[in-house]
Parts: sequence; C-alpha cells; structure tokens
Amino acid sequence: MTSQQPLSCPVQHGSPIDTDGERAPLYTPEFAADPHRAYREMRRKYGSLVPVDLAPATPATLVVGYRAAVRILHDPEHFPRDPRIWQKDVPPDCPVLPMMDWRPSLLHSNGAVHARYREAVNAAIEAVDLHALHTTVAQIAVPLINAFCETGSADLIGQYALPLAFTAINAVLGCPPEIGGRTALGLAAMLDTVNAAKGNELVHEALTELIALKKAEPGDDITTRLLQHRVGLDDLEVLEHVMLLYGAGIEPAQNLIANTLLLMLTDDRVADSILGGSLSTRDALDEVLFTDPPLANYCITYPRQPILIDEIWLPAHQPVLISMAACNNDPEIEGEHTGNRSHLAWSAGPHACTAKSMAYLIAQDAIDELLDTLPELQLAAPAAELTWRPGPFHRALAALPVTFPKSRARSV
Repeated sequence: MTSQQPLSCPVQHGSPIDTDGERAPLYTPEFAADPHRAYREMRRKYGSLVPVDLAPATPATLVVGYRAAVRILHDPEHFPRDPRIWQKDVPPDCPVLPMMDWRPSLLHSNGAVHARYREAVNAAIEAVDLHALHTTVAQIAVPLINAFCETGSADLIGQYALPLAFTAINAVLGCPPEIGGRTALGLAAMLDTVNAAKGNELVHEALTELIALKKAEPGDDITTRLLQHRVGLDDLEVLEHVMLLYGAGIEPAQNLIANTLLLMLTDDRVADSILGGSLSTRDALDEVLFTDPPLANYCITYPRQPILIDEIWLPAHQPVLISMAACNNDPEIEGEHTGNRSHLAWSAGPHACTAKSMAYLIAQDAIDELLDTLPELQLAAPAAELTWRPGPFHRALAALPVTFPKSRARSV
C-alpha cells in the first residue's frame, strides 16, 4: 500500500535511510565472516527492513523479511529497477556504483522496455542445448580434475569451480578464453568492490571485442543470437546483456559449486543422505540456495515515491536490496528445505532469473563429476578457519582447500 503522508507520520521507525542512527555495514570482513549472525541481529533490532551501508557513506535498505521481499519483487510499478535519480548524487568513485549504476539491460528496466529485453534474452538462453551442455561440462571437468587428482590435495575454487564455471560460460556465450579471462577479472573486481571502476572498464573493453568478433564470425551461441534477434538490440544493449550473463554465470556459479561442496563436506546429515541415496546433488544445491545463496544481497529497486512497508517508510529513489540469504532463513517461514524450491536465490516476479536451468545443470554436473572421481574428499582446514571474501553482494569463499586419497587420472 502506498501513501502520500509525510515522512514525519508516526510509525514504528522512520526511514531506514533518513535516520541519523546507526547503519549496519555490509562491506566489512567481519560481516563476510558471519553474515547470518548479522542478519539475526538486524532482524532483532529493526524488523524486516534494515538501514545498511553498502560501502562507507553509501546507505540503502536491506529487506530481511521473506514476505516483504516477495511483495516488493512482485510490484515493479512501485519498486522499479531504474537507479538514475539515485546515482545523480553518488560520487563517481563509490566502490559499489559499477554494480548498481544504470545500464540499458533487463536488470534496470521495467514495462515494455523490460519485455523487449526479456524476449531477446529468453530466446538466446532457451536455444542452448542442455544435453550438449551436459557433455561440455564433463569435457571441462575431467581435465581439471586430472590436473590435481594424483597430488592428494587441491583448492577446489582456484583449481576447479572457477575455471569450470569460466569455461562453461565461455562456451555458451561463444567467447574465446582470452576475452573471457579479462571479463572474469573485471567482474570479480566489481563484485568485491575493490578497483570496481577499473573492473567495469576492463569488462567493457573485452566484451566490445567479443561483439566485433561475433559480427564477423557468427556462431551457435548466446552472443550471436542476441545480435541477430528480431527486437534489434544495439551493440551496447548486447554488451550489457552478455555482461549480465557473465556476471550470473561465473561468480555465482563458482560460489554455488563451492558452497555446496562445503555443505557436503561439513554436514554429516547431507553427506550421509547423499551417499545413502535419499538426497541428490540437486537437493544439496537447493539447501545451499536456501541457506547460503551465492548472490546473497541484490535485486535492487528504487521506490517511485515514499512508501510504507511493514510500518516503515521507504524513501523515494533510494536503493532497496533484497537479502536472499536472510529472507530464505526468516524464522516466519522456517520449514523443511529438502525438495522445497520456494527460496529467493533466483529472485521472483518479472525479474526472476532466466538462466536457472542452465545454472543448475553446470553446478550439479560439476559436483557429480568431482565426487565420482574423488568420493573421499575432506576439508584440509577446519571450516571455521576458511576465509570469506568481503563484499555486500556475494557469499564467496576465498579458497576451499581439500585433501583426498590420490587417484589415477581419468580418460577424457
């Protein structure tokens, strides 16, 4: 429900952004180390809407209540995705700006413009042959596993999850490894909010080369299909959507693989159920998508006008982020996760992820290929000693060191 009442209207709290009180920082190593403790404290102190800082002096509202999140995600009329009014007052060196500034893409559009973009992106993704992709992932996974299976130890992020996700997304986008490598480096800098502006520049340079290549040498790939779709995307629109698919296809995929492997290696209930056949890798993936989704806080909207949600005023044109991690674990909706896919890890409403079938396939096949070869994986360090990368948006391990009995290389 919207209202034109002034912000001074007596409600439970004032605006989470306009308040002069404390805001919870989402960018610190302390938050990255134990975000769930932070979410519990936020919920206890503020309720479903929390005043946060995405970076120093960069305020926003974080939604930690499931029902409030679903309401917002299904109401693009009152909660549009366009940040242009907000970003007028944001310093150009703000570290989160490259992850939030306006771009001509479905992520930052609504209505007819969003429908036009969605048509092209859906068509490009739906044309991906998932049976062929299954084979592609296996062809990527086996050489990666062979590179370390005879040593007895590995970092499953640097040596497996990252290069696998990187190579798989390059394959479906039709991108040569050298161009894809620069894109991946730039996107990682943007997500970490360290040298984010430089990362954004690196991505644009690399993808401009990719578009020029695909115009000269079209292929059976997502980039070519975007360029050739009947809605007539221009080069910048194609670039932004390829960038969006890279952003969704490398970092979150690598983190989904790693976080699921961590769950399997530390939760006896999950590990025993998978070995016993009562749970599948897909169930473990959904458990992680509930409890520790790789993109923890995003789905950013900017209310058109002051709006009252859960007795809290949200100011106009200021960022409202959905905490998929916190909302999925909202005590009001606690229940059994197994076989339940009502989590918000893929977002919801008109902006729900279009590529989740492809993402599921890559992550599931990556895990299955690894465990088929190395079923006796063990963490090389206590889980409490693992380092999580700081950043307001993702849930990302810096490394996942494991040991295992040495195994002979498999034939590709």
